[in-house]
Amino acid sequence: MSLIYHIATRSDWEPAQRAGEYTTSSLGVTLAEEGFIHCSQAGQVAGVAKKYYKNEPNLVLLVIDAGKLTAPLRYEAVPGEPAPYPHIYGPLNPDAVVEVRPFTA
Repeated sequence: MSLIYHIATRSDWEPAQRAGEYTTSSLGVTLAEEGFIHCSQAGQVAGVAKKYYKNEPNLVLLVIDAGKLTAPLRYEAVPGEPAPYPHIYGPLNPDAVVEVRPFTA
């Protein structure tokens, strides 16, 4: 199982489970606006949290089984970063999420 991670707000994640798809790219940005959903490899989560989610309340960490995704997944280079980041090019299907952890940035 290949795992990737996405930091989400509870207010975005909970309705997405009922709707059957998650369409938030990153904090305050939709999939339609960005074109993909930002994710991280395990070693990238802390840096993303510190840079973009500091002091944001009610966060969860979505643990995603990449093999269960119904949308394409691409690992792409990000300028200034040593390792590529995983990006989901379409909605995240909730059944690909194998764990939801309370998270504090």
